Amino acid sequence: MSYPFPLRGLRVLVSGAGVAGPALAWWLTRYGAEVTVVELAPALRTSGFAVDFRGPTHLGVLAAMGVLDDLRAVQTHGGAMSCVDERGREIFRLPAEFAGGELEVRRRDLSRILHQRSADRAEYLFGDQIAALTETVDGVHVEFDRAGARTVDVVVGADGLHSGVRRLAFGPESGYVRHLGYQLAGWELPNELGVGALSQQYNVPGRMVSVAADQSDPTRAGAFVVFTVPDPEGDWYDLDQQKKIITTAFDGLGWHVPHLLDSLRDVPELYFDSISKVRVPRWHAGRTALLGDAAWGVTLGGMGVGTGIVGGYVLAGELAAAAGDHRIAFPAYERRLRDYAMRWQRGANPGPFLAPATASGLRLRNRLLRTRPVQALLVRGTRSLATDLDLPDYPAPS
Repeated sequence: MSYPFPLRGLRVLVSGAGVAGPALAWWLTRYGAEVTVVELAPALRTSGFAVDFRGPTHLGVLAAMGVLDDLRAVQTHGGAMSCVDERGREIFRLPAEFAGGELEVRRRDLSRILHQRSADRAEYLFGDQIAALTETVDGVHVEFDRAGARTVDVVVGADGLHSGVRRLAFGPESGYVRHLGYQLAGWELPNELGVGALSQQYNVPGRMVSVAADQSDPTRAGAFVVFTVPDPEGDWYDLDQQKKIITTAFDGLGWHVPHLLDSLRDVPELYFDSISKVRVPRWHAGRTALLGDAAWGVTLGGMGVGTGIVGGYVLAGELAAAAGDHRIAFPAYERRLRDYAMRWQRGANPGPFLAPATASGLRLRNRLLRTRPVQALLVRGTRSLATDLDLPDYPAPS
């Protein structure tokens, strides 16, 4: 069935301008909704890692949005991943199809393209955040830190693992986010090491560091670290503190580690987070719903970005099919998507895979990943999880 602008007049506030938020905004505005996207960062974020898409479910939604060709033009052609010892000798190599999927792009490029495609119809408020939500009979009264208060019909929290909307509408983060024992970080640096595009990683028990050249600019490189932290405490959201934590964790190691730590001193922006898992029993409360990592995230685990894109399509489609009635749309969205999102999230904990905590665990991982049957099993598993969802047809957007 097709009909024009089924969401005309519906006022939607989306928190988060990363990936899922702009994707949702694109669909909602094409259905006629009045959409505002609020983002705490002063501009689109440029940090983060490469992200990948796999199979007809992910690629089908990207094609329907008209962004597939744009993404293919900036794809990284993600390659294999090589694990090396302190002298740079290869221990095992994982194939490109495991590390990069069918389409891999930098997170910043994906965010930029989705923002460009949605900003013609959606309002973006950067450098601000939601301070309070009060639901009324007719809508949600929203107070911002900086912008004036306003009333909207529905609110969507697409603001990540540490979602402010989830905290305001559902309760404290401690009730929904479980730390998995690791932290991770990534930063860019000049490629003074002369490394190639093949990602090389070096391990000691409980710690992993990797580096690879930027495929579009070989004069630049990206560093990535993962390390055990049983229970992160204190103010680790401050940039200087993050650098101190990384330096302390990796000080004294060999390979390229001293050079990478030296480069950290001048880094103006750093991706830093705990590896955690989100579990929310119900993704909606009244006029507020959660999308992406705010609802089902794992900090690093394979298909969170692709599932967020699919989730934006489903949430907008259910709102359109229900003519904007959140009481019908939100439960339908959750029914369609929960099993799909939970299937890949359930076993996802990349920490022990990337940085086994013990020497015996590290030896076992290396021995297993040298074998072709185990590598083939990993590739088949990620591919099947990514594609196992029949997308419904919704009213054709304008």
